[in-house]
Amino acid sequence: MTSLARRLLAAAALALTAVVAGTALPATATAAPAYPAPLPDPFYSAPPDIASKAPGDILATRRADTWLVPGNEVWQIKYRSTNSAGEPIPAVTTVIKPVNAPADMPVLSYQAIVNSLGMRCAPSAALFTGEIKDVFGLPLALAQGWAVAIPDHLGPQSAYGAAKLGGMITLDGVRAVKRLPELRLSNSPVALAGYSGGGMATAWAAALNPTYAPDVRLVGVAQGGIPADIELMARGLGLADRHPGFGLGFAAAIGLEREYPDRLPIGDQLTPSGLGFREELKDECRTMIIAKGLLHSVTEVAKSTSLIDDERTRAVMRENSLVDYPGVPTAPVFMWQGTTDELTPYRSVAATAERYCRAGATLMFRGYPIAEHMTNAVVGLPEAFTYLKDRFAGLPAPTNC
Repeated sequence: MTSLARRLLAAAALALTAVVAGTALPATATAAPAYPAPLPDPFYSAPPDIASKAPGDILATRRADTWLVPGNEVWQIKYRSTNSAGEPIPAVTTVIKPVNAPADMPVLSYQAIVNSLGMRCAPSAALFTGEIKDVFGLPLALAQGWAVAIPDHLGPQSAYGAAKLGGMITLDGVRAVKRLPELRLSNSPVALAGYSGGGMATAWAAALNPTYAPDVRLVGVAQGGIPADIELMARGLGLADRHPGFGLGFAAAIGLEREYPDRLPIGDQLTPSGLGFREELKDECRTMIIAKGLLHSVTEVAKSTSLIDDERTRAVMRENSLVDYPGVPTAPVFMWQGTTDELTPYRSVAATAERYCRAGATLMFRGYPIAEHMTNAVVGLPEAFTYLKDRFAGLPAPTNC
């Protein structure tokens, strides 16, 4: 058994007692997309005039509990962002800022690892329940004494897998943070950071920055463990029989269907068991998605293994794969990846790095000889944060292109 398989199995072990083998078809399961149950909190709803707002405009704000981060003030900002169809949507970012901090202090937008489908799993809710287990990057970010913004980068439908969406939500979150007068951060230098699913949103924000939000100036970006080629990952996770990461692959299909309901009718291609499994996962967070996925395979949930070969499916996956997006970051970037990572394949990230270099990007790319996905996070984060500290200090950005 590989190290990745052992890690995923271990993560699921505590949750397996709640899993019932052999999913029955719930009465509510249909071919229509399976959207998450909305949170009862009205703070998350879209105002009726959202279409009149510009990306990054503030829709509502509130203070949040600080017991998890003593010595800091916590704000939540609801703002206008854009979905993959170009339509206005509400988004939320949570800002943690030291009490009595100076104006225009450094701001890090930290995109947490959110491999989930339920709205309760989003950072704005899960930071205060313990569901967010981004135990490496977030504490390290807070320890720097910077203001840290953590956006709900999966959006208002928890569209896991919709990478382009995450990039736009991240950039609009930066706009909103700088526009809230009470934070006194309008002239702050801003950097981005994230790993794995958070690295995907971060990398897309950096790549979209020159075209979607040229007004957002980034002093630096640190992105690691990037799922740069969703189609390649889908083939690795989705075609194997009872792969330990199958739940995550299937969850990404559910999330993409939510974001592209007219272009990606996944429900039409699922078996009754697959429809039932989709309904079972639609409000789950990462641990239970992994645990429940151990009991399933693509041959059980799909009418045919050609699901991944459907041209509509492939088009949506390519639209959300960094390796296929022609945009190039203008901000300095530190990017790191495990060279033998089984979950997020190295070759697609290396190809993206090579393209960035050819286009003249200021890139520092590190390939660590590590297979285990989260071990690579631990190894690369110290250098990543040193890189960001130097960018905030105004030092020239290095490159190994």
